[in-house]
Amino acid sequence: MSSAKVETPVAAQATSPSGPDSYELANVGKEDRSVGNDSSKADDEDKSLYQTPAQIRIERIRFATLCHSFFLLGWNDGSTGPLLPAIKGHYNVGFAAVSSLFIVTCAGAAVGAFSIFYLLDKLGFGKVLVIGAILQTIAYAVQAAAPPFPAFVVIAFINGMGMSFQDATGNGFVASLKRNGARKMGILHAVYGLGAFVAPFVATPFSSMKAKQWALFYITSAGIAAIAAVALSVVFRFKRQDVLLHETNSEIHKEEPSADGTVTVDGRNKMMHTLSLPLVHYLAFYIGVYVGVEVTLGGWVVTFIRDERGGNASSGYITSGFFGGLMAGRILLLPVNSWLGERRVIFLYAVLTIALDVVIWQVRSLIGDAVAVSIIGVLFGPMYPIVMHQAGLILPPRILAGAVGYIAGFGIVGAAIIPFITGALAARFEIRVMPIVVLIMTTMMAMLWALAMRQQKRSRID
Repeated sequence: MSSAKVETPVAAQATSPSGPDSYELANVGKEDRSVGNDSSKADDEDKSLYQTPAQIRIERIRFATLCHSFFLLGWNDGSTGPLLPAIKGHYNVGFAAVSSLFIVTCAGAAVGAFSIFYLLDKLGFGKVLVIGAILQTIAYAVQAAAPPFPAFVVIAFINGMGMSFQDATGNGFVASLKRNGARKMGILHAVYGLGAFVAPFVATPFSSMKAKQWALFYITSAGIAAIAAVALSVVFRFKRQDVLLHETNSEIHKEEPSADGTVTVDGRNKMMHTLSLPLVHYLAFYIGVYVGVEVTLGGWVVTFIRDERGGNASSGYITSGFFGGLMAGRILLLPVNSWLGERRVIFLYAVLTIALDVVIWQVRSLIGDAVAVSIIGVLFGPMYPIVMHQAGLILPPRILAGAVGYIAGFGIVGAAIIPFITGALAARFEIRVMPIVVLIMTTMMAMLWALAMRQQKRSRID
């Protein structure tokens, strides 16, 4: 009985009833058996979803525009670490105070994550995406003036919301694409890594400037955000995601738009349905911890190297090594992910990361620690796109955009909480605690992934 459903063509499924119960996670588990554990199998083209050359070109332009947005997200995260010493020195505040930047960003991201369901339904994908870029533009413009510290921190709330909107909608859109999902997700987040790799080269010279000149870095950030807002407006034209996907015949599950260009949905509360799935929460907490560790390494490693390993102002470039590794890992390890299977390879990368983190903790070598940080970046690289790709495969298509938005929103929440915890601990025990935090959190990541995969297997009906 289950095999019959697996073999049903996508085109046939698109015309079948799409009531709430037809996409319960248990039933999606049956469809996922045809995908298996290899991303290469998941990316086999469905011949029933034909795209014309014009549709392929439009899809590529849209994907490239989303890549620009993710470059901006990476730029933001990659610049934080090199600028922290300058912010701390200019405002004459301690570790705990400067860490409040992370926690306020977290608050903005949390608001964005939980409002994404409502906003996607009321405003639509295109408008939410552009609003996110506009909010970031405003936040950077204010920070460029180096306002009083309380205002500098508060505006981070706006930045967190903007990042959350772009992260959530971008991931949800790419996760909904039918063809080459793993590759496109990997490229999307490799561009994030590119932004994070480039940013320290620009931010580090600003961090050594006197007076308020270091804050002029945010003018560049505001310019990138403004360009993103214009590009997103022109390319996506404020349209809803289902309409956009229908135009290029690239959605996983087709929902025909009505005459007015909108997509009809049932009255079931998508947010409550999404939050009722334990798997969604496991994936969300995994992404939260993952991004938290990523930003902790990218942000606090500069301070760690300077205070614990005797590094100088050029230590900011170590952040580029980490994010450069992140970018490379998301492309170079694609064959390894396919060969070992996306679900298994996560555990391998976690174990290797823990081993290298112990090296950073115990080996007092500036060069050795810098190399270890870069290799951790390579290993960390594939984890985020793998989780998002798997979410696109096993979660119900009708709630995929909101669910992926919720999961991605937790990433920005984690990006605030874990670096804040690290900063608070550093205020008490010095920055040498950073590798210990990374060790504990990476172990937690492996445990959460195991729980998520166990929950996914339990949800299947054989």
